[in-house]
Amino acid sequence: MKFGTSTIPVTGQTGENAVLPCDFKASEISQIVLSGNSENIPVCENEECSGRVFKEGTCGVIIKDLRLRDAGKYILRLYYTNDQTEVEQLILEYQLHIQDEISVNTGEELKLDVLLINADKVETNSSGEWTEVWTRGHGVSSDRLTDSDGNLTINVFTSTDAGTYRVLDYRGEILISVTLTESGSTGESKASSHPDRDLVRWPEILNGVVVIVVFLAMLVVMAVQIVMRVAGYW
Repeated sequence: MKFGTSTIPVTGQTGENAVLPCDFKASEISQIVLSGNSENIPVCENEECSGRVFKEGTCGVIIKDLRLRDAGKYILRLYYTNDQTEVEQLILEYQLHIQDEISVNTGEELKLDVLLINADKVETNSSGEWTEVWTRGHGVSSDRLTDSDGNLTINVFTSTDAGTYRVLDYRGEILISVTLTESGSTGESKASSHPDRDLVRWPEILNGVVVIVVFLAMLVVMAVQIVMRVAGYW
C-alpha cells in the first residue's frame, strides 16, 4: 500500500466542474474507489453516465456541477498491478474548497447551506477582520443569525453583513467561501427609480394642472355672473 505525499488542494466554483488530479502510471489500474464524508462515491467511466462524478484520463476524477456540500476531504484508492501479479493500492487525499458569490437584497432572509457535518466554525470578514459567527457545539454568536437543518441563516440582511463567509473544518482547512454583496432593498421597484420613467410622468402631471386651472376659471366666471345678477346688472 502506498500513500500520496500530501493532501492535494483543489478549488472549484459552484455550478462548475472540479478535477481531482491523478498522474499515476501503472501497467494496469483495475479499480478506482472514491470516498468522501465516509461514503463511497460511484465513479462513472465517461460523461455519458447519469452521475456527476466520472473518470478523466488514467485515474483522475471530475466532479460536475459543484455544490456547496461537495466541499471536504476526498480519498481516492487505486488498485493496480505492474510487473508483479499481486494487486497493490495507492491512496491519494484531496481537500476540495468550494467558492460562491451571492447578491442579496437588503432586508431579505438568506439561508446558507454551509453547516456541513465536518464544519467546525464559520468566520466572516464583514467587519474588516475575521470574526467567528458560528462554532460547533456553541451555535451562532448573534441573535440576527440562526442555524437549523444545516443552514446558517441571516434573518434580515443589512449592508454590514456583506463580505466573505468561510467555513473551516477542525484542522482549520477551508471548506467553503461565500462572498455576499448588497444589491438593494427588498421590494424596491426598479421602474420607479428609472429616470426615463420619471420624465414620462411630466406630461400627465401638466395635463392634470391644466384641468384644475380650467375648472377654477369656470368657477370664477360663474361666481362673477351670479354676483352681477344679484346686483341687478342683468
